[in-house]
Amino acid sequence: MSDDWNYQIRITLTEEGATKFRADPKLQEFSMLHSILAKHDAALKCQFDAFSEYVAVAESEGVEKYFLYQWTKDTIEDPKKKAKYLRSFTIYVLDQQIYSGDVADALEKDLNSLSDNRFILGISKYDTNPDKNPQMPAKYRTSV
Repeated sequence: MSDDWNYQIRITLTEEGATKFRADPKLQEFSMLHSILAKHDAALKCQFDAFSEYVAVAESEGVEKYFLYQWTKDTIEDPKKKAKYLRSFTIYVLDQQIYSGDVADALEKDLNSLSDNRFILGISKYDTNPDKNPQMPAKYRTSV
C-alpha cells in the first residue's frame, strides 16, 4: 500500500437533506456543516450536478473529446443511479476534488463531529489507487 495516494471525501445526505441543500445550501440547518467546510476552505458539489455538467460540456464541445461521456450520460439517465448521485456530494478543498491524506484526514475528523446531523447518512474517504476504484465497463471502452 502506498502513502502516495491523494484522497477525496464524500458525504451522503438523506433525500430530504440533499433536496434542501441543492435548493438552498445557505439554510440554517447546514450552518455547522458550513463552519467545517469554511475551516478547510472547502465546498460541497452534488455528484449528479457534476456529472450533468460534464455531459453538457461534452455535448457543447464535441463528445469525441470526452471519453467518459456515454458512461456518464447513461449514469445520470438511470433512475436508480440518479437517485443515488443526487444524495452524494463531493467535498472540494481549495477548488480541488482530490487532496493530500493530511488534508483529507483533518476534514474527515471534523465532519465526523456531525454524526448526529439528521441529514448526513455517511462520510466516506476514497483514495486515488486505481486498484480500489471502479474501472470503465467494457461496453464503454473504445479501441485506440
